[in-house]
Amino acid sequence: MTIPNHSQLVCTVSFGQEIGGYVVIDSTVAGRSCGGLRMLPDVDEAEMRGLARAMTLKYGFLGLPQGGAKAGVRGDPEAPEAERRQTLARFAQAIAPLLQSGLYVPGTDMGTNNSDIVHVLRTARVPIRRRWLRGTQSGYYTSLTVMAGVRQAARLLDIRLAGASAAIEGFGSVGSALGALLDAAGVRVVAVSTASGAIYHPEGLDVAALRRLAQRDGAGFVCSYAGAQQVDRGAFLELPVDLLCPCARHHSVRADNAPRIQARAVCPGANNPLTREAEDILAARNVLCLPDFVTNCGGVLGGTMEFASISRPRIEGFIREEIDPRIASLLEAAGRQGVLPRQVAETAALGRFEDVQRRATQPSPIGRLFQMTLELYRHGWIPGRLVAPLAISYFRRCLS
Repeated sequence: MTIPNHSQLVCTVSFGQEIGGYVVIDSTVAGRSCGGLRMLPDVDEAEMRGLARAMTLKYGFLGLPQGGAKAGVRGDPEAPEAERRQTLARFAQAIAPLLQSGLYVPGTDMGTNNSDIVHVLRTARVPIRRRWLRGTQSGYYTSLTVMAGVRQAARLLDIRLAGASAAIEGFGSVGSALGALLDAAGVRVVAVSTASGAIYHPEGLDVAALRRLAQRDGAGFVCSYAGAQQVDRGAFLELPVDLLCPCARHHSVRADNAPRIQARAVCPGANNPLTREAEDILAARNVLCLPDFVTNCGGVLGGTMEFASISRPRIEGFIREEIDPRIASLLEAAGRQGVLPRQVAETAALGRFEDVQRRATQPSPIGRLFQMTLELYRHGWIPGRLVAPLAISYFRRCLS
């Protein structure tokens, strides 16, 4: 494992002569950083750098006391279980010092699940506390904040959601959950894509059927869904829709395809789906682009609230009550200042993140008491029913 001297801490893991993956630590709070560990065959350093930065911005937007990081291991997420576990174990052994020190705390991401993360931590001989890794709804909670962005974009652009059209790039845990939310709001989901292809029907797809097929066939469901047109995945982004929701990999929207995108608003579920050049091109064409670290923050927020023993209905209500108005305020500020929403959001997120770092470095007596209580709770020594009512107020203070 080599650690070059950059502003970000970049750890390159080698499996013999081949690069096996990366860990990128963008920022820390009290010596810790958090971010998902993904398994894909083509992860690279540039992608991990961008994703780690997005985590810092996400934590800053939410006001949560965590540093931003990301990790990726090169492997086939669809490989036999024994092969996957072997790849993850080799990666865990290589980054064990980061895991043991708590400098990097992994979570689930594309191609990994809770049992994978448990395997990584056990391989690295990291004690697993009682309340770690209990959440399983990250994709759903992410879709809730994407939907918050959709509502506020529609309000600003005077788009009536009932009857509006949407395309979802990436129909995985986030995209499929978002599809159900859009469908419930009366939006016609006219196109979806996966790693296996893309389908389009201008009158709308049967979202419930898509979700059933995806459960049965995985990414290949786009080949078995009847009654839709197969479209090239490159042309998919350029379909005539009101809302484009990228929920797949980074930089699918670039300078070369941005001039042909017909959507009126881009509401991302993925991290960094637009390059900066593409965002400038779309802004010049009056296409509204919401910042990805704002619209997809629900996975982090919902997972942290779940850890605090807050119920799913209360998390859903909290996101509607707290995230919707913050996105509305962000869009209004960008309009007043004549700048991109991302510029307003990044300035606010980085300022709040610096404040969180400062408070962690110089904790007040109440802050120290909070940390002691949190440690007791992590170990399971304080019941969740006592924590949940207080935690709602805590998350409101973080956001404000």
